[in-house]
Amino acid sequence: MKTFLRKNDIELLVGARHWDPFSVLGPHIVKGKDGPFVSVRVIHPRAQNVHLLREDGGAVRRTAMTRIHPGGVFEAQFPGDAEIFPYRLEFAAAGGYRWEQHDPYAFGLVLTDFDIHLLAEGSHLDQYEKLGSHGITLGGVRGTAFAVWAPNAERVSVVCNANHWDGRVHPMRSRGESGVWEIFLPGVADEEVYKYEIRSRGTGEILLKSDPFGLRFEKPPRTGTIVCAIDGYSWGDAAWMSERARRSVLDGPFSVYEVHLGSWKKKEGEGGPYLSYREMADGLVPYVREMGYTHIELLPVAEHPFDGSWGYQVLGYFAPTSRFGRPEEFMEFVDRCHQAGIGVILDWVPAHFPRDAHGLARFDGTHLYEHADPRLGEHRDWGTLIFNFGRREVANFLLSNALFWLDKYHIDGLRVDAVASMLYLDYSRRSGEWVPNVHGGRENLEAIAFLKRMNEAVHARYPGAVTIAEESTAWPAVSRPVYLGGLGFTLKWNMGWMHDMLLFFEKEPIHRRYHFGQLTFALLYAFHENFVLPLSHDEVVHLKRSLLDKMPGDLWQRFANLRLLYAYMFAHPGKKLLFMGGEFAQWDEWDHDRSLQWDLLQWDTHQGVQRFLREMNRVYRESPALHEVDFRPEGFEWIDFRDADNSVVSFLRRGKNPEDCMVCVFNFTPVPREAYRLGVPYPGRYIEAVNSDGAFYGGSNMGNGGGVRAEETPWMGRPYSVSLTLPPLGALFLLPEN
Repeated sequence: MKTFLRKNDIELLVGARHWDPFSVLGPHIVKGKDGPFVSVRVIHPRAQNVHLLREDGGAVRRTAMTRIHPGGVFEAQFPGDAEIFPYRLEFAAAGGYRWEQHDPYAFGLVLTDFDIHLLAEGSHLDQYEKLGSHGITLGGVRGTAFAVWAPNAERVSVVCNANHWDGRVHPMRSRGESGVWEIFLPGVADEEVYKYEIRSRGTGEILLKSDPFGLRFEKPPRTGTIVCAIDGYSWGDAAWMSERARRSVLDGPFSVYEVHLGSWKKKEGEGGPYLSYREMADGLVPYVREMGYTHIELLPVAEHPFDGSWGYQVLGYFAPTSRFGRPEEFMEFVDRCHQAGIGVILDWVPAHFPRDAHGLARFDGTHLYEHADPRLGEHRDWGTLIFNFGRREVANFLLSNALFWLDKYHIDGLRVDAVASMLYLDYSRRSGEWVPNVHGGRENLEAIAFLKRMNEAVHARYPGAVTIAEESTAWPAVSRPVYLGGLGFTLKWNMGWMHDMLLFFEKEPIHRRYHFGQLTFALLYAFHENFVLPLSHDEVVHLKRSLLDKMPGDLWQRFANLRLLYAYMFAHPGKKLLFMGGEFAQWDEWDHDRSLQWDLLQWDTHQGVQRFLREMNRVYRESPALHEVDFRPEGFEWIDFRDADNSVVSFLRRGKNPEDCMVCVFNFTPVPREAYRLGVPYPGRYIEAVNSDGAFYGGSNMGNGGGVRAEETPWMGRPYSVSLTLPPLGALFLLPEN
């Protein structure tokens, strides 16, 4: 048989260098000397012989294909130019192994021209529905469609068990200048492990890459992507989702329990070391509900190779980590949170990614996702690479990823990590180590534009969802709408408050009178942003000590100080966040390799702190004064912040109805204050809604017998006053009795 295939095409196929394999493989009509004929060509280096199978009048006709190159290229020719007939291929390999399959090169395009247009211009917000691997039916045949963006590749192949991880077998179709490559592999189904084998056009190097849009990965340290359908889960949270869309977190209670899933609790014995998503739902969800938190915030759950990164060095942006189970199990975890009335927030990391060879770094042999210039593309502090936010396809990748978690996993919000590192080109860099923007400034204009676009898209598509910035500088209007000149976040972590509070509380009480500025400074800027008050994981690692261990004094004073800190946080304007372990006063620093110290709950002191947090969450949720007006001055009034000599501070919190108020008093010394007179706004009796010194919490039980009556004695500029017993290192919340 004479082949009409050019020798150069054959050599490119065998050398796995053909940029357009669909032009030569599969069925093609050829105009021969004796008229047109159909030529079908196949490459499979492991095959000893190949037969083409086609139905003819109910019978199956087998045609032996001719080997036209020892590298495994086969061809069969059929006279005529009729419509290309349906057929299957039968392969025989060494040892008598045989298998049948449809020919991938007999199928047409998977992605539409409109998809390609949107992908190329960086405006395809649902690109996770198109790129990656997806089970589909094409031409009546079930299989998996693969698509990947690699514009600087000479050739891209899907490699998997089905083709013995041989990049010569299934080279993909190039969709031209878009840089997208695609192929439909019939018969490939869920659970198939795969990667992309990419030959760089510039260097000729062969790269083996995980799928950037992979929906599931092998359990680390393995790095393969797994074909996985994620649309089959039956959600039961319709009521939660409907209610979420109608409410705003800005004027509601928002108390967050920050969790690292890998170390909240560990398994003992077989099946360890991690609890599964389902086991976590069995234990964590009822615990958080019992403790009274409104939300769980999860340290990043997207797939990451290194446990020690805590999830902050992501490679599988579209896949919940396989450490804890399958995607549908994570969906079940979120679903059960919602059915228990608990929101779920994910830590999200668009600022940087690790250098692992199988990941995004030099994805097609060029600096595709990252900047080529290390002054723009490297985070030296973290040893990671910075996304090129100015490249439309990269920005679209991240934008669609943000929307993906809210769409497919019903996530209620994203806490965006390391926002400051995105905003400033000179972040953690010395002079000469960074490149100014087009105006000569230090602002990263492309990253700023991306953050604004992300926030607008999230809030437009998912009403009620929140975005939270971890931003440690004084960048203005982080949590203001884009149309008002802001970045568009719902909330911003108040890093200054966290820093000042912990510095103040670490001081010996006798010295606190000299540091009252640290205690009160946050009120000078408290209403410039929509703040969250975080006591986060970052404050209990790297020799910073646990919150309890930071507290000064003897054992009793340490626990009293910690309860006082929590009371001050719940009273202060701003939403609340506490890292796991803090709620029962863990002694040790957090260690991602170990479980929390749950055994401490055998002691009354630790149980007392846990009871106090539970009660604080209850009072906080049920008291409009403590959460309705967090971000406007009318929700807060100082009573007295000048009593540094006694280290006592007091203020009022008010709700939308000014009659809803709470008097909050704090004694930051271990000295009880008897007959301490405090100005109050109304006459009548004030109920002692909270006393952090209660015996039930491990305190000395000093207080005011459950309440106190106001006297018509003007004090501190107010018409009424109360005479209080302030417990040592104690907080009192006084609620006017109706």
